[in-house]
Amino acid sequence: GITEGDHGSCRVLPGPGSGIRCHPWAGAAPYPCFVPLPAEASQEIFRIASMAPGALLLEAQKEYEKESQKADEYLREIREQQLLPEAVGQCIEAAGYEHEPETQKSLLRAASFGKCFLDKFPPEGFVRMCQDLRVLNAIRDYQIGIPLTFTQYKQLTIEVLLDRLVLRRLYPLAIRICEFLRLPEMQGVSRILAHWACYKVQQKDKSDEEVAQAINQKLGDTAGISYSDIATRAYDCGRAELAIKLLEYEPRSGEQVPLLLKMKRSKLALGKAIESGDTDLVYTVVLHLKNELNRGSFFMTLQNQPVALSLYRQFCRHQERETLKDLYNQDDNHQELGNLHVLGGYS
Repeated sequence: GITEGDHGSCRVLPGPGSGIRCHPWAGAAPYPCFVPLPAEASQEIFRIASMAPGALLLEAQKEYEKESQKADEYLREIREQQLLPEAVGQCIEAAGYEHEPETQKSLLRAASFGKCFLDKFPPEGFVRMCQDLRVLNAIRDYQIGIPLTFTQYKQLTIEVLLDRLVLRRLYPLAIRICEFLRLPEMQGVSRILAHWACYKVQQKDKSDEEVAQAINQKLGDTAGISYSDIATRAYDCGRAELAIKLLEYEPRSGEQVPLLLKMKRSKLALGKAIESGDTDLVYTVVLHLKNELNRGSFFMTLQNQPVALSLYRQFCRHQERETLKDLYNQDDNHQELGNLHVLGGYS
């Protein structure tokens, strides 16, 4: 094998995964490069005059395509040695380490050909390899430029690869990979769409209305998407109005209200809390308003929201009797004020 050291015009060092890094000396090749090392299965199959099971199966498949009787001779030789399962496995493994799609296809055709003569060969490995190669060939395309080897791809995991595509803003490709591999939405498409939406809100060249509509049209009611998270990103980018428009698409009031309070849109938050029918959420907003507004403004706000006012009265009846008296005074509700004094006399 090739060892670390000086080799002609370049210095060879161990590389990541299954390969070596070549660093050229001055005056040699202009850039360092990575050279993947062939897998053992590939060496066995493509070695000159190889009699390995995978090599014989590959030749058998090629002769079969030519309609030659040699295909039967090669196949019989493999079967007599009871090496057909090993031959199929070698072809599948070798396909993963080849970078040329045509060579990959040739090896996979040979594996498929050999599987036809086996009764109980598990198909999962073959299917998984086909899927992995589709993904690898897609990211190796010159327009994408991520020339991973099969070993690197497996060590990296599909989740990390998707993250790298997202960082490069290659959202369409990442989504196609998720759909092709049938990844769970929370792990795949939903997560990528959320990243895309968070990037979209940072674009300053479009109006808030246009961005909000574009995000809603793309995301719709996709499972696992939190419009409140996207709205938070918009608010952090200084686009408060866009954040409010995005919150309109958030179906969970419990997610809308905290951000509205953070944005100091307390009255809007109160309306959303009342619409939700969640009394705990209403209490949260009312108490927030109490601390935020002066006493007069707070009472006036409650006057315009009968549900919130009723809940606050209940709260005051148990916690703040003096505040309840002020509420009745402001409403000129002398009967309830009298009842409150009578009850106070008995306590």
